Amino acid sequence: MSAQKELRIGLVGYGFMGRTHSNGYKRANDFFPLEHRPVLKAVCGRTAEKAQAFADQWGYESIETDWQKLIERDDIDAIDICTPNDSHAPIAIAAAKAGKMVLCEKPLARTVAEAQTMVDVIEETGVKNTVWYNYRRVPAVTLAKNLIDQGLLGRIFHYRANFLQDWTISEDLPQGGEALWRLDANAAGSGVTGDLLAHCIDTAMWLNGGISRVSARTETFVKERMHNLTGKVEPVGIDDACLFMCDFNNGSLGLFESTRYARGHKALYTFEINGEHGSLAWDLHDLHRLSYFSHKDEGHLRGWRSIHVTDGDHPYMDKWWVPGLQIGYEHTFVHQVADFLKDLETGESTQPDFRNALETQRVCEAVLNSGKDGAWHNTGVES
Repeated sequence: MSAQKELRIGLVGYGFMGRTHSNGYKRANDFFPLEHRPVLKAVCGRTAEKAQAFADQWGYESIETDWQKLIERDDIDAIDICTPNDSHAPIAIAAAKAGKMVLCEKPLARTVAEAQTMVDVIEETGVKNTVWYNYRRVPAVTLAKNLIDQGLLGRIFHYRANFLQDWTISEDLPQGGEALWRLDANAAGSGVTGDLLAHCIDTAMWLNGGISRVSARTETFVKERMHNLTGKVEPVGIDDACLFMCDFNNGSLGLFESTRYARGHKALYTFEINGEHGSLAWDLHDLHRLSYFSHKDEGHLRGWRSIHVTDGDHPYMDKWWVPGLQIGYEHTFVHQVADFLKDLETGESTQPDFRNALETQRVCEAVLNSGKDGAWHNTGVES
């Protein structure tokens, strides 16, 4: 085998997502035969000591404390953005203009206007890009996509999903700053809509096509919180909970719920799809299983079956262990890295790309606008 080509990574951000991406870069070539190999060239963060500690732990060769200097480096091929949402646009735009590949955490941006600017520059420069909606790459979710595309469900009637957490219930929890930027509207853009429902929306449109219009209800249960950056009690601008109904372009109906106020739930993400010939259901807490119902089964055998997605003919699983031995959350990022590297070989666009993630942003913004005025809002998503 000829020597592998290096893909020199510059990571911006050393938090939770920085860890998941770094693990993906380190493990992809161990399991997937690929022409390219990621090299962890540099990690960038505001605090040199923390950046150096992260670099030492994960094996990055160097650090930067200014993302602009990282982008200027000639020994970086790809910029991976793992920062709060308010910095996605400037970093991505600068990286693309410098000719770097761009991998961006979700959501793409805080607003449609911000995301559109990013897409315009990405497409003008033609750099390779992707957005880390990793749940597409859970083998059971990819299997669901395959079954739907094969027509096993027939015409789709219903899609419902939820994403429930409970970590912001305390009124004493402050907003803003390094660990709590998700509670600061200026940094995050929105609350559960952009953070959690964006995942549900991306998966839904991947499986079931575009969402055409929405009707939403949002709520902020704690109206004021102390801000870590100012030291003052300030209004809370993010949504703590969101419910919305929607119409899909294929005529099916959708129902979505997300909250950070569901006591006892840390990361309950589920979806169910009901079609003419059958149904599918998936639960992140049991992520290696896909539930499937086929009305075509003989009556005395008809019922939900649980497919243990670990066999070699299931998506991605031929690269892992023997049948029956499952994988987990971290493997979704390994899969996305592997797909990105494979697409470098073939010239394909790694989905979701910025253009695709803009469609999810359109739905999120329509949801937030509907939550404000109570009216139905068109999304502008045509696919």
